[in-house]
Amino acid sequence: MMLRNPIHLRFEKLKNWQSLTFMVCLCERMYPNYYKFCLETGFGDARIYRCILDLLWETLLVKNVKVNFDHQLEKLEDLIPSAESDSIYGVYPAIDACIALSEVVHAHLSGETLDHTIAISEVSVRTVAMTLVGKEMTEDELKMLPAVMEEWDIQWEIFRQLVDCKKPDLDLIKGLRSEIKAAAVSNIGINLMQLKKKRD
Repeated sequence: MMLRNPIHLRFEKLKNWQSLTFMVCLCERMYPNYYKFCLETGFGDARIYRCILDLLWETLLVKNVKVNFDHQLEKLEDLIPSAESDSIYGVYPAIDACIALSEVVHAHLSGETLDHTIAISEVSVRTVAMTLVGKEMTEDELKMLPAVMEEWDIQWEIFRQLVDCKKPDLDLIKGLRSEIKAAAVSNIGINLMQLKKKRD
C-alpha cells in the first residue's frame, strides 16, 4: 500500500539536517508502538530501540558527534520481530517502528535523505491505516479516514516548522523532541506513560 501525499514533493526542499530531524520525529512518535509490543510479548528490548533513537537525536544536537551507524544497524536488526512467528496484531506497528528507525540509520550511512524521508512518511501513515482498518483499501478510501488525515496533518506541521528554518536551530530541534516526548502518544494512539505505569 503506497500512500502518497503532496508533502512528498516538498521534501526535496529540505536540507539534510531538516530531513533527518523530520525522520527522527516520526520515529519518536512510533516508539510507543514498539515499547508496547515488547511489554506484551517479552520480545526484543525497547531500551536498545530507545538508545538508538537517542543517539540519532544526539547527532542533530551535538556537533561532530561520532556514531558507528553500522553497529547501530546490527543492533537494530536483532530487534525486528517476525510477523510469521507472532500472532499479536501489534507486531505490525512494531515492525514498522523498526523499519522507520532503520531508514534513518541508512540515511546517515548513505548521506542521502530524500528517499528515506518519503519511506518513513509512508510507513507511519501505513501503520495508522492498517491498524484502523486491518485490510487493504484504495488510496481514495484511506484519504477519507480521519486518523489518516490527522497523521498527514501532524507530518505537515513538523515539515512547516523545519522548512521555514534556514539553518540548523538547536532550540527548534529540542522543542520538537520535547513536544513529541511530552505528548508520549504514538501515531496510533498508544500512550507511553500508561504503559510504563502498567509495567511498574
